[in-house]
Amino acid sequence: MTVHDHQRGAGRNSGRESPHAPHSALSPLSPGLDPARTALVLVDLMDRIVALPLAPHSGPDVLTAACGLAASFRDAGATVVAVRAQRTGPAEQPPGSGLVEGVARDGDLLVVKRTVGAFHDTGLHDRLQERGIDTLVLAGIATNMGVESTARAAADHGYRLVFAEDAMSGLTAAEHRATVSLDFPRFGTVVSAAEVEFVGPG
Repeated sequence: MTVHDHQRGAGRNSGRESPHAPHSALSPLSPGLDPARTALVLVDLMDRIVALPLAPHSGPDVLTAACGLAASFRDAGATVVAVRAQRTGPAEQPPGSGLVEGVARDGDLLVVKRTVGAFHDTGLHDRLQERGIDTLVLAGIATNMGVESTARAAADHGYRLVFAEDAMSGLTAAEHRATVSLDFPRFGTVVSAAEVEFVGPG
């Protein structure tokens, strides 16, 4: 997460009946994601971050949803990117600074960031371009910190974006709700993890 893991902290998406933005005609999910051109970006699923008091989704619930997404991406032959934060300065990182066991698997892209977002000075954009990736599905912690910062940079680079709302969470539910309901729909499509599907063969 970085910025020294922000402060701690409480509901769900706002105003609408559904927590997810409606799919537009230009949504990458219509008719489905192309596994050859799509990557899942998992932000800061580190032991000490997942252990924070998160809302509206607990750390373990986020982890379950995110790892389920990662498994479906790998099964489809799509790229999985696991991002972790590393603080600049101290000789040793705080306890729990590694990725939660099982988040990353052989063949995944591993990214170490030293800022809030995953793109600055990490080489992530170049590595995604080498694979022909033009669409990103984002998940992780915290919604309005590492995930949102990564999303904004990704949008600047021209990626199409999908946000798995239940595979991310905030330090408070209000922060999560504001980001998911107000900011993310301006950059891409907000869905549940279960709605993330790949286009069928043929």
